[in-house]
Amino acid sequence: MQIPTERKTGVYTYIGQWPIYSVAWSVRNDKRSRLAIGSFLEDYSNKVELVQFNLYTSDFTTDNRLVFDHPYAPTNLMFFPSEDTSNPDMIATSGDYLRLWEIHDDHIELKSLLNGNKSSEFNSAITSFDWADFDTRRVATSSVDTTCTIWDIEREAVDTQLVAHDKEVFDISWGGFNVFASVSGDGSVRVFDLRDKERSTIIYENPIPETPLLRVEWNKADPRFMATVGMDSNKIVIVDIRFPTTPLMELCRHKGSVNAISWAPLMGKQLCSAGDDSRALIWEVVGSNYRAENGVVVMEPEMWYGSAAEINHARWSPIELDWIAIVFLNKLQLLKV
Repeated sequence: MQIPTERKTGVYTYIGQWPIYSVAWSVRNDKRSRLAIGSFLEDYSNKVELVQFNLYTSDFTTDNRLVFDHPYAPTNLMFFPSEDTSNPDMIATSGDYLRLWEIHDDHIELKSLLNGNKSSEFNSAITSFDWADFDTRRVATSSVDTTCTIWDIEREAVDTQLVAHDKEVFDISWGGFNVFASVSGDGSVRVFDLRDKERSTIIYENPIPETPLLRVEWNKADPRFMATVGMDSNKIVIVDIRFPTTPLMELCRHKGSVNAISWAPLMGKQLCSAGDDSRALIWEVVGSNYRAENGVVVMEPEMWYGSAAEINHARWSPIELDWIAIVFLNKLQLLKV
């Protein structure tokens, strides 16, 4: 068996003021290597900070005016998903609500707070969201109240709300125009098509009974494929949507629970996974020469990175294609792959 090499070179570290849970890359052409990091503090008041990385000098710069308070730890962060600098410079966050923030040179201000349950004083936590790059008015959110909600952020209103899962919805991912997938405490991956709101299709179910699926990431560059991860699982399941219910392959080389998955952009052939074993693994998934053992595909990662602690999140840069961001403890680390 060929052992993948651990890369030591090309690792750049920013030390934050708080434990970090969430991370996002900017897509704008004029802010290509800007990132956002979200804190993970037990109390109500958390933080989101913008960090600029210089690709040429390998330095990080920050501005304490570009840090903002956030109620609860943000479950996800995403910048406005367009390279076009004529678009507003915004970042979205999820937690108790979906919020949109406008970024200025010297401050960040709340633009809108999106509440889909105004009839009640209580609201259900938003576990994650995905902002559609093909229609930037649309943001899809997943919630512990079993709903998937499509927001029109221009109107600041609910476009569609769908209930198909039996339990909490933990993650959501667009697969193309009108089509998205979600995963839930009921252990299923469901695919929805907004042109037929009465139905959804289960394309994978966790074989371990009563075990949630926590992560789903549709391969935006090659929408035949998506990846999902179960609770307390060291496996990443790759599904080919043309052949539902049976996984294309399972990636099983983590030695602890997988916390994050991120497809490489544009080409979509590689996947990064990161977890409690303090490792980020890079897999060549699409078009790879994998082998089967007893009918099960066995695949080795191409390379791996070791960190000093459990990795909470990993994100492949949408523009700088050979850069991956991971976060653990109070550290943001950028990996040159």
